[in-house]
Amino acid sequence: MDNGLHFISGLPRSGSTLLAAILRQNPIIHASMSSPVGALFQELVTAMGAQHDYSVLINAEQRRNVLAALFEGYYRDVLDRKVVFDTNRCWCSKMDAIAQLFPQARVIACVRDLAWIMDSFERLYRKNALMMSSMFKPAETITVYSRVDALAGANGPVRFAWNAIREAFYGEHAERLIIIEYEDLAREPKRTIDFIYDRCALPRFKHDFDNVSYEDGRAFDDRMGIPGLHSVSGKVQYSDRHTILPPDLFERFTNRCFWRKSHRGKGDMPMSAAGARTA
Repeated sequence: MDNGLHFISGLPRSGSTLLAAILRQNPIIHASMSSPVGALFQELVTAMGAQHDYSVLINAEQRRNVLAALFEGYYRDVLDRKVVFDTNRCWCSKMDAIAQLFPQARVIACVRDLAWIMDSFERLYRKNALMMSSMFKPAETITVYSRVDALAGANGPVRFAWNAIREAFYGEHAERLIIIEYEDLAREPKRTIDFIYDRCALPRFKHDFDNVSYEDGRAFDDRMGIPGLHSVSGKVQYSDRHTILPPDLFERFTNRCFWRKSHRGKGDMPMSAAGARTA
């Protein structure tokens, strides 16, 4: 199963759904929006942990088998005929576990300038201004400042993903990480997708970048109160635009792309579509 399983992770609003929508055009690939496997994985790790008395009855091999069986069970109907790309923000924080369970697997980390991530969330919020999203507590929706503070706060979705990708980027398994910037995917989709195929040891496929669609997340988005959160339709292209964030708020988050200016040694660098390797 190892050769047929890879992961998509990284920052929110950075192209992971777009990437999945492109990859799934290939009949040998299964890709989707965030799956429940990441949460189930953490629940199993916790359930077999030392805080439970029966953990003494579970040895290392059994623990490994149980965790691997989660993937085998969830993807049983596709793993024998397709390469699976499972999507979840948590995978960047699970690099050690992935290395042990699936030595050949790659983790694709979709990234983007933080300021534009906040801008993207704010655009979605304003587009659905008559709805209350479950992403925010009522008091957090009062102003754009409170909304951004909630996203970037200690328990916010952006803060968690940001910390997880930094952990993966600077960790000992960074060589299995593939950094994909949203701008690269949107501006040069063919080159970026070819790069992913090569790094995942998959044969290249001729994609139709003029007609990319993903609507499977509509029910999930509606339940979250954010229609369009996981919606992709049309041609892959990059659109220049002005931010809708106040200047001071945009400035607070801009130019924090650590993956572009790391001082790591070249031997263990994450792979990046922006160049041969991150520099």
